[in-house]
Amino acid sequence: MDSFTYAESRRRCIVLLYLLLGVFLAKIRFCFCAKVYVAYMGSKTGGNPNAILSQDHQILASVHGGSIELAQASHVYSYRHGFRGFAAKLTEDQAFQISKMPGVVSVFPNSKRRLHTTHSWDFMGLVGEETMEIPGYSTKNQVNVIVGFIDTGIWPESPSFSDEDMPPVPSRWKGKCQSGEAFNASFCNRKVIGARYYMSGYEAEEDSGKKISFISPRDSSGHGSHTASTAAGRYVENMNYKGLAAGGARGGAPMTRIAVYKTCWDSGCYDVDLLAAFDDAIRDGVHIVSLSLGPAAPQGDYFNDAISLGSFHATAHGILVVSSVGNEGNQGSATNLAPWMLTVAASSTDRDFSSDIMLGDGTNFTGESLSLLEMNASARIISASQAYAGYFTPYQSSYCLESSLNSTKARGKVLVCRHAESSMESKLEKSVVVKEAGGVGMILVDEADKDVAIPFVIPAAIVGRGKVDQILSYVKSTRKPVSRIFHAKTTLGSQPAPRVAGFSSKGPNALTPEILKPDVTAPGLNILAAWSPAIGKLQFNILSGTSMACPHVTGIATLIKAVYPSWSPSAIKSAIMTTATILDKNGKPLIVDPEGRRGNAFDFGSGFVNPTRVLDPGLIYDAKPRDYISFLCSIGYDKRSLHLVTRDNSTCHGAFRTPSSLNYPSITVPNLKDTFSVTRTVTNVGKPKSIYNALVSSPRGINVTVVPKRLIFDRFGQKIKFTVKFKVAAPSKGYVFGLLSWRNRDSLVSSPLVVRVASSNFGLMR
Repeated sequence: MDSFTYAESRRRCIVLLYLLLGVFLAKIRFCFCAKVYVAYMGSKTGGNPNAILSQDHQILASVHGGSIELAQASHVYSYRHGFRGFAAKLTEDQAFQISKMPGVVSVFPNSKRRLHTTHSWDFMGLVGEETMEIPGYSTKNQVNVIVGFIDTGIWPESPSFSDEDMPPVPSRWKGKCQSGEAFNASFCNRKVIGARYYMSGYEAEEDSGKKISFISPRDSSGHGSHTASTAAGRYVENMNYKGLAAGGARGGAPMTRIAVYKTCWDSGCYDVDLLAAFDDAIRDGVHIVSLSLGPAAPQGDYFNDAISLGSFHATAHGILVVSSVGNEGNQGSATNLAPWMLTVAASSTDRDFSSDIMLGDGTNFTGESLSLLEMNASARIISASQAYAGYFTPYQSSYCLESSLNSTKARGKVLVCRHAESSMESKLEKSVVVKEAGGVGMILVDEADKDVAIPFVIPAAIVGRGKVDQILSYVKSTRKPVSRIFHAKTTLGSQPAPRVAGFSSKGPNALTPEILKPDVTAPGLNILAAWSPAIGKLQFNILSGTSMACPHVTGIATLIKAVYPSWSPSAIKSAIMTTATILDKNGKPLIVDPEGRRGNAFDFGSGFVNPTRVLDPGLIYDAKPRDYISFLCSIGYDKRSLHLVTRDNSTCHGAFRTPSSLNYPSITVPNLKDTFSVTRTVTNVGKPKSIYNALVSSPRGINVTVVPKRLIFDRFGQKIKFTVKFKVAAPSKGYVFGLLSWRNRDSLVSSPLVVRVASSNFGLMR
């Protein structure tokens, strides 16, 4: 009996040893192929911290074959106080499994990182938390630059507008902090140094019984806070949108001063109020005005347009006005066309927000989305046209219009809805319509594929034509087609980047075709910045539009003003335009969404802004207020009409022969009959002794000659004139595009060339 017990005991020990060795080897194999991931699960909603730890172990056990021991071994940390989530050692497959679990917002690897900022500024090459220094230059003087934002107001409590460690308000400031509803003078500080609101124009036009949120400078819509923080927000350590795009964030000029001019209310911005804001801004002492708004296309005459008029006078007082080009997306839809303004188009960065769409046959697609909701299981997928209701036709119902869906047919299904190109109908509202009809998910077909992520109220994503054709092919060829839509996630490194956004308004200039618009392009797609908690109780939000591109350029202009305080508005504008690039990050020509065609100057002006080069432009194209008077004369203004504008003794003596003669950093000839010459003057702001050689890429069918071909400078500030001669070589159809660059060892000063032969039809050619 004893010998049997000993033998049995020995056998059991050996078996146990093998089992332990197996577990040990499994752990070793696991350690070699696993790495640390973070699983983020949104805001903390209560619960015992110890219970949360146990829940995390249970989640981990589910991807470790039910083993609590392996789950505990892989667990690194639980986030259970300010927000929910955990860190754990996982294989790539395990991380993917967890990312698809209910309640998990995102799963991402624990990469080694330096302190980083709002991605759009990193993407453009500016680094640092508060300084935003450009190598070789000090921008510390930005504390003496004042930027006025004509917009929807500001949310002063946002950490983006903290005045911590900022010096006293500049003595030249003459503005004020206007009290009103939920806003008093104490809300201004050394960062937000002035705040006013204007509503006389609004009250004159709108229903007097209509409720208005915050009759004060306080921002009730979020737009004004977003634009101000993009240009000049302080560093915020953990800015994110419901967990998406998490990280440190700051504006382009974080230490500059902000002055707020609230002119825009729920229904829009009225000319009376806009002009009053410009008037006060000029008096208050701002250096730059940022204006992320504009008229509808086609824009009216310069002086029947409050923005053109107000900006004209601001420029005359040495104030640069930066504006957005508009969001209509079509050829010739550009607005804010005045040559004294800097007009900005919108483009992407390399960051996307997308949701996975999985079909029943295993095919996966991605679509743009900000929805953190996801389907727990697959559901039937149908075209919304199959769920038509009442008097609506299948075609009408395919657009998921209000009341157009039959709830019996839509309930429990994923609906494929369409969005009409150029439609002002809300994409978000379509998800509401589908939800009210009982739908559990939506695939929205954006006919223009505009890549704008939307915070849908159900699991949903936007796809373009190519993807939806494949999805509908599956639906039609399968007896019981199903689909599942997952929550949105952040994706970095999307290519190509940047791309011009499909919604960004395009040239030519419908008012004065001799002036190229837009001037440049900057990030405006899915931009994260400060917000008004009055809308959705969010501190930060992700928005898209040329409204978001404009303040990026405002921030860059502020840095230039900080380093060169005596530079004129046109000098700052020239530095931004002539240093822009027409190539993406891979060195290939910029393309335009949605079709991916090669872009041209009507899409991006001089190109994508490059803040790392703007402080050393080499040469600038300067213009004085008198030059804009000559421009007005060239488009038909006479002495009497000029007097009404300038209220001085300006005349048209010595006026430009054509608007093309304005010393603009781009050259456009919209009516070339045979030959035409344009003269420009450049000012040396680089090394005192320097030589520049002309490099020309001629528009197709046009011979371009530059005289002289070499510019020899002997001193700083020296001005030299040159002439560009255009001659038709082979008649072309529509506009054609080229480039003139002045190059030396240190600088490349580039200007787009845009030409249309007089007999050609309206169109775009390269």
